[in-house]
Amino acid sequence: MVRTALRVILDAEPGLEVVGEAATGAEAVSVVRELRPDVVLMDVRMPEIDGIRATEQILATLADPPRIVVVTTFENDSYVYDALRAGAAGFLLKRARAEELVQAVRLVARSDSLLFPAAVRSLAAEYARQRTAAPPPWAARLTDREAEVLRLMATGLTNAEIAGRMGVGPATTKTHVASVLAKTGTRDRTQAVIAAYESGFVSPR
Repeated sequence: MVRTALRVILDAEPGLEVVGEAATGAEAVSVVRELRPDVVLMDVRMPEIDGIRATEQILATLADPPRIVVVTTFENDSYVYDALRAGAAGFLLKRARAEELVQAVRLVARSDSLLFPAAVRSLAAEYARQRTAAPPPWAARLTDREAEVLRLMATGLTNAEIAGRMGVGPATTKTHVASVLAKTGTRDRTQAVIAAYESGFVSPR
């Protein structure tokens, strides 16, 4: 029933098409490998293998993997944070409104911002407090501008907003973001923000 509702909402949107469905984590991995979608909505709790393991397998085995959004009932669920650390681009609550669902899919497809940044920051800050981490070796490799970009990314700003804050062009900001991801060894902005919090580079407030 949930998958049917999601399909109806997304297929009604211009530019969006649901190309496949899966009932289990193992099936999700197989379907993604076969159909190569741009975005995957992944239930965090599923039979056979859960959404966390399925996310890890998809990202580890595909050269150009899709953007994965985990779907969950509770935003403070530790499973959600584990899924984000595993490489999911963000998460979406099952009670989200139709317009929020559509916005989430379009946003992660563009991949220039965090999905629901306040919630991601809150999760990262909460779980970062439970971890003790040595200063990250990548911090010393960041230029001053790159360090500033990472801190602004951690507040949830888009590339355009970062460019406006720093007084540089969008292309320059995009270059800085790409460099930050490369130097931190992270896949995307969500993982970069999590790394920034867990390493203490950005302090929870």
